[in-house]
Amino acid sequence: MASRKTDWVNNFWKVLAHHPETLQRIWSNIKQVMSNGALDPLTKELIYVAVSITNNCGYCIASHTAGAKAKGMTEEQLGELLAVIGLANETNRLAIGYGVPVDDRFLSS
Repeated sequence: MASRKTDWVNNFWKVLAHHPETLQRIWSNIKQVMSNGALDPLTKELIYVAVSITNNCGYCIASHTAGAKAKGMTEEQLGELLAVIGLANETNRLAIGYGVPVDDRFLSS
């Protein structure tokens, strides 16, 4: 609560609190990975939303969509993000289904 400057703890952290070792490991990883870096915080949230949608994690979709909105995501950006996620999932499945070999050019860069 002190780290996030809040008086509220969400259910994810409440559940992890039952296993302190996991709580400590995940909290440490989140602080490291989600902090400022080469990717800005909004981009990281958008990626998190995309992966959560692909993994069908309703909790993470809701949590990180709220996080992205708090970091400035607009409804237009959300719409485009969902379009990209849908397109990527469709084309990924087609490439997998057809067994499309990776182009040499893509491997040399």
